[in-house]
Amino acid sequence: MFDLGERLLNYGAAVIRVCNQVRPSRAGQHVADQLLRAGTSPLFNHGEADAAESPADFVHKMSICLKELRESRRALQLIRRVPLVDKFEPVDDLLSETEELIRIFFTSIRTAKSKVLREPGADYVTPPDTGGSD
Repeated sequence: MFDLGERLLNYGAAVIRVCNQVRPSRAGQHVADQLLRAGTSPLFNHGEADAAESPADFVHKMSICLKELRESRRALQLIRRVPLVDKFEPVDDLLSETEELIRIFFTSIRTAKSKVLREPGADYVTPPDTGGSD
C-alpha cells in the first residue's frame, strides 16, 4: 500500500542527512538551511492537507508542498553543482525522490482541482499555477 505520509517522513529524514553532510562554509550553511526548510516542509504541509477545511484548502496545502519540493530540487542541484558535499550518491538519490514526489503532487493537485471545479457552489480560488517545471 502507498503511504505518502510515510514517504514524506523518509524524504524529510533524507533531507536532514544531506544537510548534515554539506561542507561547513558560509555558502554551504546558507544552502543547507534553505534545503532544510524547503525539504522538510512537505511533510508538515501534507499533514495540514490531510486536515483541510475544504477541497480548496486541500488544493492550496498540496500546492505549497509542490512549491517546496521544487525549491528543494533547486537547492539539491546547487549542492551538486558547486559541489558542497563529498559524496554525490545521497544527493542524487534525493534528487530522484524529489522528482518522483513532484510528479505525485502535481497529479494529485490536478485531480483535486478537477473535483473541486465539478462541485456546485464550490468556494474555490485558483492557487498559483502548478503546471510545468521550473
